[in-house]
Amino acid sequence: MARLQFHHEPFPPHRICPMSQQTADEILDASYLEVRAKVLELAAVLDRLDRAPGGTERSPRRDQLTQAIEMLLADDPDRAAKVQHWFSRQYDPDWKTKLGVETPSTK
Repeated sequence: MARLQFHHEPFPPHRICPMSQQTADEILDASYLEVRAKVLELAAVLDRLDRAPGGTERSPRRDQLTQAIEMLLADDPDRAAKVQHWFSRQYDPDWKTKLGVETPSTK
């Protein structure tokens, strides 16, 4: 049986590039096309919603998306965490029962 060999560092130093060490231009160079595609996709979905029958009517999900987009436009270094929290469910201690999840004690 082959033995695993471990190094002192999980990744070689030349492979580690913390985000804080990248310049804004480097981040844009690496992410621009992908982010641009996501923005265009979002715009296309919003256009389809507006054109669809009933698309301009307010709904909780549409309001939630609108609020999340407003969060993205804020000058805030924690946008990702706030948007993730915005879309998260509140913790419910009875979630297993409500979602029908079986545990060994309920079988």
